[in-house]
Amino acid sequence: MIGLEAQGLSYSYGQKHALEDVSFSVQSGVFCALLGPNGAGKSTLFNLLTRLFVAPTGRIEIAGHDLRTAPRAALAELGIVFQQTTLDLDLTVCQNLTYFAALHGLSGRSARSRIDAALDQLDMRERAGEKARDLNGGHRRRTEIARALLHDPSVLLLDEPTVGLDAAARASITDYAHALAETGKTILWATHLTDEVQPGDDLIILHQARILAHGKARDIAGDLSLQDRFLSLTGVQA
Repeated sequence: MIGLEAQGLSYSYGQKHALEDVSFSVQSGVFCALLGPNGAGKSTLFNLLTRLFVAPTGRIEIAGHDLRTAPRAALAELGIVFQQTTLDLDLTVCQNLTYFAALHGLSGRSARSRIDAALDQLDMRERAGEKARDLNGGHRRRTEIARALLHDPSVLLLDEPTVGLDAAARASITDYAHALAETGKTILWATHLTDEVQPGDDLIILHQARILAHGKARDIAGDLSLQDRFLSLTGVQA
């Protein structure tokens, strides 16, 4: 089953083309890395997938729901972690999650159960009472992932989720996202770092608004390291 599909997406900022005829699909239960340098169009694509922007052409389907004709059904299947933190820094971890649960119509025992489960999955239970501003970068990211999972979405979008984190935190969050794919969730992970991509991952290389390659990372890399292949395709060091 296809978890996420885009066909013929184009978007421009005035005369600048941010995306040109972008098409791809990601199967359910697959971790797909969207690899591209800064300015490649990754964030624009995420804005289209989350309907913050509306593409003048093309089609997006999320878990079988057309984003244009059935936006509420499509977006209900989507969990999102943006590049910039969107936590309320003056609220505790638990308060942030409770507020977000309420936005999805979850309250009382159901909300509490889901919050506890999400905190346990991300090893954040002991920090539930801490204010978000007191957390380090890795724990803030874990909180945002927990929040994105509260409504049990089938598709999870993560836009440069490890920016600013140390190596250990990056590895931990990347490993967790791969584990989520093994539970059946579709993961689209945007990054400019080749070391966050595993050989068996699906990989989309986006550069200058266009997809240059899409397939298994090991197949795209071929007889080169992925970093060297990325450099040869884009001319950009990763």
